[in-house]
Amino acid sequence: MRFLVIGTGSIGQRHCRNLIALGHAVLAWDVDPGRIMEAGAVPGVTGAGSLEAGLAARPDGVLICTPPASHVALARRALAAGAHLFVEKPVAHVSDEVPTLIDEAERCGRLLAVGFNLRFLPSLRRVKALLDDKRVGKVLAVRAEFGSYLPDWRPGRDYRENYAVRAAQGGGILLDAIHELDYLGWLFGEVAEVLCTAGHVSDLAGDTEDLAEVTLRFESGALAQAHLDYLQRVYRRNLQVIGDAGVITWDYPTHTVTVVAPHAPPEAMSAADGAANDMYVEELRHFIRCVEGRESPLIDGREALRSLRLVEAAKTSARDGRWVRP
Repeated sequence: MRFLVIGTGSIGQRHCRNLIALGHAVLAWDVDPGRIMEAGAVPGVTGAGSLEAGLAARPDGVLICTPPASHVALARRALAAGAHLFVEKPVAHVSDEVPTLIDEAERCGRLLAVGFNLRFLPSLRRVKALLDDKRVGKVLAVRAEFGSYLPDWRPGRDYRENYAVRAAQGGGILLDAIHELDYLGWLFGEVAEVLCTAGHVSDLAGDTEDLAEVTLRFESGALAQAHLDYLQRVYRRNLQVIGDAGVITWDYPTHTVTVVAPHAPPEAMSAADGAANDMYVEELRHFIRCVEGRESPLIDGREALRSLRLVEAAKTSARDGRWVRP
């Protein structure tokens, strides 16, 4: 197949390399000519002279890896060119135009898949299987955490040039760490209401929130607390599930899942997560199978819209100081 990657920053270049490794043809385009040259330095990747030229090549699929504020406009252009869509998370920076985009993709008979790579991580899938098996009984409470110091995210690049520090481009920890809200919805179902405190509390540059504490009340009655920040000098990503018959913990840095139940020794499971890139490869394999008609997207536009509306509810709650229904 032939793919066009729009936006060749760190994630765009990763997808270029992985598509080439999977045996596909790759065109790449970015508004920054220097980044196109970087992507073109990957063996097998061809830089497109313009976005129009890239779309005119009639790619089977277009991967949109630009700042979130540009996602919808680029997705519409790709649909007009007849391509299937893979949009990096979040699907957009605001939800207003997303339902129309979903409808447009369906009318065109084209896929709209959204890149939430943690859904393809074996250890987190193990947590899902344990919950489906009721290993800790009824879920009562959940704690999720993501924290990482923003200037360390992309070594060799000035973090102040990152869209993460610009609200108008779709930055901020709530959108950047939308992974947590996505997998909480995946694991525990629909959210009834959201309460959030968020703000810019550090000396980091930018006008986006760098810290957020989000409380989710699920329709099941379970409560979840998600801590998200750009501040921690040591990377943290973990989950604790408290059930009436035990506790499940997941720790991404160590790739471990542990089940603790009364009157039994802890059961620790090291999942075969492999290298960090493996989940991105599996994500693209899945998208390719979807383009071939063999599977349906695990995270389609409607699923991605759910997590985006949770972010919007969190932002409204932080502004107004009240519970908000997503």
